[in-house]
Amino acid sequence: MPLLYDTAHFDCAMASRGGNCLNVGLINNMPDAAFEVTERQFIEVIRAATNNAVVSLKLFSISDVPRADRVRHILAQRYRDVSQLWNTRVDGLIVTGTEPHAASLKDEPYWATLTKVIDWARENTISTIWSCLAAHAAVLHADGIERRRLPDKQFGVYDCHVVRAHPLLQHVPGSLRVSHSRYNDLAEQPLAGCGYEILTRSTVAGVDTFSKHERSFFLFFQGHPEYDSDTLLREYRRDIRRFLRGEQQHYPANPHGYFSGAQMAIANKFRDRALTDRRDELIDSFPMTPLEVGDSTWHTKSIGIYRNWIGYLRARKAEEQMSTLLARQTWRNSLRRPPRLKAPAPRG
Repeated sequence: MPLLYDTAHFDCAMASRGGNCLNVGLINNMPDAAFEVTERQFIEVIRAATNNAVVSLKLFSISDVPRADRVRHILAQRYRDVSQLWNTRVDGLIVTGTEPHAASLKDEPYWATLTKVIDWARENTISTIWSCLAAHAAVLHADGIERRRLPDKQFGVYDCHVVRAHPLLQHVPGSLRVSHSRYNDLAEQPLAGCGYEILTRSTVAGVDTFSKHERSFFLFFQGHPEYDSDTLLREYRRDIRRFLRGEQQHYPANPHGYFSGAQMAIANKFRDRALTDRRDELIDSFPMTPLEVGDSTWHTKSIGIYRNWIGYLRARKAEEQMSTLLARQTWRNSLRRPPRLKAPAPRG
């Protein structure tokens, strides 16, 4: 079934009137370099996960996230400002992370707006997915759980295992590989202590997926199941360039569990050259094609999780619609009944 790409210049309100149509919002906070790629990745995952549902996808942005003029032009063409979300009905919401700049999330320029999104989503969505930094922000705002800075970047593909059975993991293998790219981490103990349910974890990368169900069902990803096979490679190249420019002190470590043995040798050869010939121009000879990874098993399995999420949205929306219909029918029946007359009071 189709995914309706509902940009600011296309009104699919007529298409979304049917009970079979789900309205999903995507708040894309990713940095400029990954902005359009992230949009495409989520569109492809949702389209593959729709099954027999019709999904209307609305794109939103937070104006407090710093943007270059090129990206602001894209936002003006396809994106709604997040302020329009307050008066929009969405069944599901996806909120991406962004690259952190401040030591504390509360010092990020978009913090106030993002916390408003968190509060709004709790009351106005059936379910919301919080990705990476957005997950860290949501648990900090809701329960005061602080993320912790990692000694090294958690970067690569990690073997994750299903901790407990859950409808969102139905038909998902008990073991799966998931991409992670983050400088910070949420520890399992404080999450469990605040009522979060750990769904998948890695013995190396820690908590992968977790959830909490209050008024809305919140699903949190510390990893990036939506990543393409070459996303980590492009991030690796970006970090190498930052090293060559002197923007970061240390040469980045190879992505964990990502390269084959032969690719590792190629990557290390370029590293040795970069350490002795540190200049920005060297990035032009980075061996991008030999290092490309063709197999992204995590992407296929992530579609299963999103398919279950779409199914959850459909089921809950059908329940809400049925409840509304029954309430209306009860009200109509009450109007059809003749008023009950009180017996006259006895005289004397």
